[in-house]
Amino acid sequence: MVLQPEDKASVIEKFKQHENDTGSPEVQVALLTERIKYLTEHFKTHKKDFHSRTGLLKLVGKRRKLLNYLKEKDVDRYRRLIAELGLRK
Repeated sequence: MVLQPEDKASVIEKFKQHENDTGSPEVQVALLTERIKYLTEHFKTHKKDFHSRTGLLKLVGKRRKLLNYLKEKDVDRYRRLIAELGLRK
């Protein structure tokens, strides 16, 4: 189990657009980012875990697609999300 329910709820609370929002692109990207951070830490100690690395690459691809979608729909929301998550250096 990567994210504990209370951690997931706090991420959703921070990035939700309206009440009962769990599926907006911002929330999905934030949850994927948390999972990616967890897996990145996991690989620092388990260098030969190649099956999980495949899953990590799929998560990164999914996050990239969601970010591209958000960029097409609303550039301001995209830039705000990137700044909050600190994805671009």
